[in-house]
Amino acid sequence: MTVATTPRLFYTTTPSPCPYLPDRQERKVITELTGPDAGALHDRLSRAGFRRSHAIAYAPVCAGCHACIPIRIPVQRFTPDRTQRRVRRRLADITLMQIEPRATPEQYALFHAYQFNRHAMGDMAQMSFDEYRAMIEDSPVQTCLFEFRDRSDRLLCVSLVDKLSDGLSAVYTFFDTTDPSASLGTYSILSLIDESRARSLPYLYLGYWVKGSDKMAYKSRYHPAEIMTGGQWQPLDATTPIERSMPLF
Repeated sequence: MTVATTPRLFYTTTPSPCPYLPDRQERKVITELTGPDAGALHDRLSRAGFRRSHAIAYAPVCAGCHACIPIRIPVQRFTPDRTQRRVRRRLADITLMQIEPRATPEQYALFHAYQFNRHAMGDMAQMSFDEYRAMIEDSPVQTCLFEFRDRSDRLLCVSLVDKLSDGLSAVYTFFDTTDPSASLGTYSILSLIDESRARSLPYLYLGYWVKGSDKMAYKSRYHPAEIMTGGQWQPLDATTPIERSMPLF
């Protein structure tokens, strides 16, 4: 791996309302992913628990709160539970295609409907097409889209995914919410686990697990999972002590 020789500047953001837990403030440490070593830096920071948004890598450093825990799935050892197996069987006729990260009106319509139905009070619900296009296309690292379509070629789900040297990183996923029982979010993760395994990549990175948040707690349902605690990746189980330290990079 190429090691960055250019000094990197890290900044902390001012506190703002937490999007996951009520009555809490969030604060992040951020740095820009720029230059010829952006991919190698992104790899290194991802293994240290960072996430990417546009050309920024970030990690939570909230005072007095350790709720946001980096989580990843070791795909070779993943075993679906009964519910996940049922979702796979039910949606087996869905086709999955990897495409270049290019925004389309069809995607945006699905994205807008998803935000309206699931996150109407969030900032992303107000995103214009140009802002959506920036989210999809403004990436300094290797990024792709996975589109999920039914037999009639109707777009059901989209996953924005970064390619790392040791896995895939699910940046953002949105899907058709008209049938809550379809479990398209679950199916997208199962499909990305399969994609990682097929590429001989050891991990699928899922961002942050937030115990107590309906938006993020679902990530612990994929077994086995690993979380970063105390600066180390460790198996997630009922006895794992949660100890967040400053991100290591």
